[in-house]
Amino acid sequence: ACTGIENIDEAITLLEQNNWDLVAAINGVIPQENGILQSEYGVETLHGPAYAPASHSAAASSAPSSSSAFRHVVPSRQIVERQPRMLDFRVEYRDRNVDVVLEDSSTVGDIKHILENELQIPASKMLLKGWKTGDVDDSTVLKSLHLPKNNSLYVLTPDLPPPSSSHSGALQESLNQNFMLIVTHREVQREYNLNFSGSSTIQEVKRNVYDLTSIPVRHQLWEGWPSSATDDSMTLAVSGVTFPCHRLTVGRRNSPVQTREQSEEQCTDVHMVSDSDGDDFEDATEFGVDDGEMFGVTSSALRKSPMMPENAENEGDALLQFTAEFSSRYGDCHPVYFIGSLEAAFQEAFYGKARDRKLLAIYLHHDESVLTNVFCSQMLCAESIVSYLSQNFITWAWDMTKEANRARFLTMCTRHFGSVVAQTIRTQKTDQFPLFLIIMGKRSSNEVLNVIQGNTTVDELMMRLMAAMEIFSAQQQEDIKDEDEREARENVKREQDEAYRISLEADRAKREAQEREMAEQFRLEQIRKEQEEEREAIRLSLEQSLPPEPKEESTESVSKLRIRTPSGEFFERRFLASSKLQVVFDFVASKGYPWEEYKLLGTFPRRDVTQLDPNKSLLEVKLYPQETLFLEAKE
Repeated sequence: ACTGIENIDEAITLLEQNNWDLVAAINGVIPQENGILQSEYGVETLHGPAYAPASHSAAASSAPSSSSAFRHVVPSRQIVERQPRMLDFRVEYRDRNVDVVLEDSSTVGDIKHILENELQIPASKMLLKGWKTGDVDDSTVLKSLHLPKNNSLYVLTPDLPPPSSSHSGALQESLNQNFMLIVTHREVQREYNLNFSGSSTIQEVKRNVYDLTSIPVRHQLWEGWPSSATDDSMTLAVSGVTFPCHRLTVGRRNSPVQTREQSEEQCTDVHMVSDSDGDDFEDATEFGVDDGEMFGVTSSALRKSPMMPENAENEGDALLQFTAEFSSRYGDCHPVYFIGSLEAAFQEAFYGKARDRKLLAIYLHHDESVLTNVFCSQMLCAESIVSYLSQNFITWAWDMTKEANRARFLTMCTRHFGSVVAQTIRTQKTDQFPLFLIIMGKRSSNEVLNVIQGNTTVDELMMRLMAAMEIFSAQQQEDIKDEDEREARENVKREQDEAYRISLEADRAKREAQEREMAEQFRLEQIRKEQEEEREAIRLSLEQSLPPEPKEESTESVSKLRIRTPSGEFFERRFLASSKLQVVFDFVASKGYPWEEYKLLGTFPRRDVTQLDPNKSLLEVKLYPQETLFLEAKE
């Protein structure tokens, strides 16, 4: 009632700043002429309770504004000592922020003098902007502006040249920063927290807001844009919006035609109407042009095709349509979605060699969520996110917009992850989509490491992906170690098995060689025996065919032959001188020395008897009356 503050949050903040001292809080806020009295002793007295009786209130309201407007009788214990009220200012100039603390008795010129020393800019060249009560001059006392304790201002220097190339690094840093725009839809009193990179333009913000509020860009009426944001093509980094968070309000224009005077009456704060509106702009629908055609797109193109067919029988075909539709909406720079069933994605990610395994990222899309468009265009399609996902993840996607597809995924989720995860996804509200599930394969089951909702930033998304990769890398190193040890054991076992097999082969070959050798020996022995038997038979036959040995007292001429064997033995026999030489050969053969293998040699003269004609008589070959012969094996 005293201060006119209706915002409960602002009131609580003021009380906290004054340690919940109600009198000090009110003294620090209300103007001096409305309840603060200055006495000759330097003390101030707040008169009356914050709520006066109706009669007093009526009287006070009818009286002219003066120091007695809230004057009521109060006990003397409410007299408190006046403490100087300190005001905090955060002043932004290009890439710098300067903090200034002053008493409320100071002037705007005092702030400029402090900034002159800090920024090295002449005070006469400064335009200090951001005052809630409009423009002020250097002599304005801060107390008269009724400012809160914390204030944000910015400095404009239109008479100074633009920053040199030395500021390009800071500008690049601003372009890479993420700004959170808290946009309030005035008609429905709903807030949207939107994340944009510094390189996004004001026009892109307005088009995204069009997706959320269905207010065409040319019908949007904005409050809260800095006065430096004069062009929709400006990026957020150079537009002057507060980092990291800036509040804006958007509403629908009441009339298709709005003059500059009407715009100024509707906005008491620094505001901005899309530059697509002109002073004498007429509604495009009057000329048969709808909202979509304003941007060169027909209304049929704005009616988005479904990301995935309902009741799709083949998951691979559904994912092909999802990828094609995603590319048509958000461009070709997006994660590479795995084409195939969820089971096939598991096989690809988890069941290869430990060094080749990856995390599985499941993207759950929902067209009816207000966060989907911003999440896909600003975060999921960011080059850093796309690159990181392609290197470390297998990315699989599913559309949860249709109830049949939603039920199908929940069934798959229950089968692969369990009922707890399925219930967690089932309870997610539409505005919490899209979801990003990070899955890690383990020996016995698949573990859900993280469930990332759509209301995030690029940096936060990257940090959560990297945190999941740290967990996965630690597990992967253990798996690699176990796999190497297992392969080492298997290699040793294979080597042992191979050595055992080679040993068995060698033993078998040795045994077979011995068997072959024994068989050969047996065969040779058989041949030898057969040969010996044959020789013996021949010998016996020859021995039986020999004529009887003549007696010594025989009247016929008898030749006596003495034969020496290779072993040094001698055997003798008498033969008729008329007997043929063949008889001698048969006799020698009957003793085991066939003439085919041995030759019979004479001594004096030395001659080979076996070369003589066997049909000649002993007398003719001069082996009469006696002769010594010896046997020698043929070569």
